[in-house]
Amino acid sequence: MADRTRAHVFVSGRVQGVFYRANTRENARERGVDGWVKNLEDGRVEAVFEGPTEAVEAMVEWCHTGSPAADVEDVEVEYGDPQGEDEFSIRR
Repeated sequence: MADRTRAHVFVSGRVQGVFYRANTRENARERGVDGWVKNLEDGRVEAVFEGPTEAVEAMVEWCHTGSPAADVEDVEVEYGDPQGEDEFSIRR
């Protein structure tokens, strides 16, 4: 089994109401990455990605651009050990 990692990400900028979560889910599923994404009350998006290190890093990189309508200002990321996320979902 490939090395798995977990990335906990906070994305700020114009990232709500621009299909950021749906695009994140689509991209994560294409890469076989588990986890979740949700909007925060302060206007940021929070996400957790778990999977093969390369795929997780690709998702973190993707977050810097995000959906076509998004305007990402900053991406904070903390790496850690996987906690057994299963599939990828949008949390509300």
